Amino acid sequence: MKKKIEEEIVVNEIRLNRFIANAGICSRRDADQLILSGKVSVNDQIVTLLGTKVKKSDKVSYLKKVIQSEKHQYVLLNKPKDFITTTQDPLNRKTVMSLVEKACEERIYPVGRLDRHTTGLLLFTNDGELAKKLTHPKHKIKKIYQVELDKSIIEVDVKRILNGVALEDGLAEVDDLAVITDDRKTLGIEIHIGKNRIVRRIFEHFGYQVVKLDRVMFGLLTKQNLPRGKWRHLNAKEVGNLKGGR
Repeated sequence: MKKKIEEEIVVNEIRLNRFIANAGICSRRDADQLILSGKVSVNDQIVTLLGTKVKKSDKVSYLKKVIQSEKHQYVLLNKPKDFITTTQDPLNRKTVMSLVEKACEERIYPVGRLDRHTTGLLLFTNDGELAKKLTHPKHKIKKIYQVELDKSIIEVDVKRILNGVALEDGLAEVDDLAVITDDRKTLGIEIHIGKNRIVRRIFEHFGYQVVKLDRVMFGLLTKQNLPRGKWRHLNAKEVGNLKGGR
């Protein structure tokens, strides 16, 4: 009986940094820094000891605001054009949050950004640790876009882009680039970096304007059976692939 009680206690306890990450505040590593800086309290007592464990019944606060360890949600949206990738917009423009507001009760956030005129796959989650992993270039999460240009691309520029493009904020590495149509205006590009407007800036560097830009693949996720403007929840296998770095 004693062993069973002890096992039950262990099951109901989790590390404080994991509790904070589950609440969607940040990653576990960043949560450790919050704890060390004295910004986290448990049952109204500031905790600075790493490795501290908490129970579901404990009151955990960050900057004096109570947080809840939520169930992780993973929602995939096929973003339409003219929606801003932000949680709110001071100019009252349409945001992607309005498209997924009925997906779950938990508050979810977009992973990375797609600019207003870019369409395609956009992931939302309250899993702060996974979100940080997916947006960090060292994990090389692949993203494939279909690009339509204002004019035909010449072969020499294809080779230059594949060799990497020196932009004002550093080298833009391109993993693959393929011309899809005979008029050489439609291409597929694979990258793992996530800099602001990176695909558009790569082509602008060589004098091309991007007419249409659609993200067709994120990790192993595709737009299959997901119409524009619609969302769906990821299944366990898809979540596992993302956490495994695919």
